[in-house]
Amino acid sequence: MRKFSLLVVALVFGLTAQLCSFAVLAVNDEQSITKVLNSFHQAAADAQATPYFNLLSQDAIFLGTDASERWSKEEFKAFVVPYFSKGKGWLYTPTERNISLVKQGQVAFFDELLFSESYGTCRGSGILIKTDGGWKISQYNLSIPMPNGLAKALVKQIKMFEQSK
Repeated sequence: MRKFSLLVVALVFGLTAQLCSFAVLAVNDEQSITKVLNSFHQAAADAQATPYFNLLSQDAIFLGTDASERWSKEEFKAFVVPYFSKGKGWLYTPTERNISLVKQGQVAFFDELLFSESYGTCRGSGILIKTDGGWKISQYNLSIPMPNGLAKALVKQIKMFEQSK
């Protein structure tokens, strides 16, 4: 019976140590992800293409606010670099952020509320993957949240706009 008790204590101790270790890794990953996302926004504000695109994975996708805006990393770079080369960037300031780690700490989902002088409240969401070079943004989705009270009127405007094309 004593051997069984020692085995149970050892198992509980081992599991507790492993959970604590995962919790520390999760906190470190969350801090690293926060740094990546903040650096992404700062590089855009500073119109710095190299650091901005270095934060994206090779197969990254950027989804913009327009339904037609689904860009690969290279397509997005072709769109962004002419603005950045003229010193024209954009600032989205995070006001709230949620990060969820999955798949043994190799993938993270996030959503963040952002403030922009041009667009007001926006939402960024997406996926990060852990690479040998650190966390990289694999998908970023920028959207403008629509108050439910305005939804029907705005949908009507969008339909009229699309029909006029």
